[in-house]
Amino acid sequence: MKDQFGRAIDYMRVSVTDRCNLRCVYCMPEEGVSAISHQDILTFDEIARLCRIGAGLGITKIKLTGGEPLVRKNLSVLLGMVKSIPGIEQVTLTTNGILLKEQINELVYNGLDSVNVSIDTLDPERYRKVTRGGCVEKALKGLAAAAAFPDVRVKVNCVPLKDAQEEEYIQLALLAKDGRADVRFIEMMPIGMGKIFSGRSSEEICSILKRTFGEPEQYRGRLGNGPAVYMQFPGFRKKVGFISAVSHQFCGGCNRVRLTSEGYMKPCLQYGNGVDLRALLRSGAGDDEICETMRDIVFEKPACHQFSADAGRKANAGATLDAAEKTNADAVGGMNLESKGMSKIGG
Repeated sequence: MKDQFGRAIDYMRVSVTDRCNLRCVYCMPEEGVSAISHQDILTFDEIARLCRIGAGLGITKIKLTGGEPLVRKNLSVLLGMVKSIPGIEQVTLTTNGILLKEQINELVYNGLDSVNVSIDTLDPERYRKVTRGGCVEKALKGLAAAAAFPDVRVKVNCVPLKDAQEEEYIQLALLAKDGRADVRFIEMMPIGMGKIFSGRSSEEICSILKRTFGEPEQYRGRLGNGPAVYMQFPGFRKKVGFISAVSHQFCGGCNRVRLTSEGYMKPCLQYGNGVDLRALLRSGAGDDEICETMRDIVFEKPACHQFSADAGRKANAGATLDAAEKTNADAVGGMNLESKGMSKIGG
């Protein structure tokens, strides 16, 4: 399945809930968000059906996400349903890790291939502040429980905040040095609450790590389904990755679409445009109609996002743009920017 720019789309991120057991400062307000009613989120059967139709179009990799996916009851059952679909090669999970230790056995039994655990700092007090009450020890126990399964790839995701101490990123990188997990630093994206927080660029974090651990070599292999660039630091058993959505736009190689917990299929994270597949499912539409609808929205996937402030200024000013920027500027003119936060989108 290809979009209008010839990109092969083989990866779908599926949000199973908008709810979360943490309140990370850059993700949702302290009081939380208005939860979607249970009848308005997709059932397991509906999710599995859309994944099956997607597999027929060339989707081979599914990421289960949220909110916090592990707060949805019996998630391992859904994972098994999706993993059994012909054509689905990998089912992975993104979680904050708080509930992972208790659920990892069932998840692995049902076919979990990889898990990303979001941990922005190892400092207990700082973690409580960023997550508004979370316990980093629970997340680390979840991480350790997942790492005990040799066939499951484990990664730590960190969103570097501007006001954090450099030592926090050094300590996170040590998780890769001692072999507990690959560690990835993800630039703050201006979505939802992320618009009001300042993050650190990949270059800043890499410079901090170089001063401490020496010059790394870029890893040329592939460690996942996303756009991370991985580095091998001297003496490290695992890799350190950088996802630079803002400073180094990688849209030209984007291979993904997103399905929200309400059944809304989004071709790009930044834009609100998409299609309501839940309405089709519950109106009695057949697989062929849903298939064509999915194919159409994938084809209309925009060229790239406008996270870059410089590109955005040039587009808004009507300045001369190169071909890629011009295509994107035209798309911005005809598409609505996403107004929902990451917990609602399933970022």
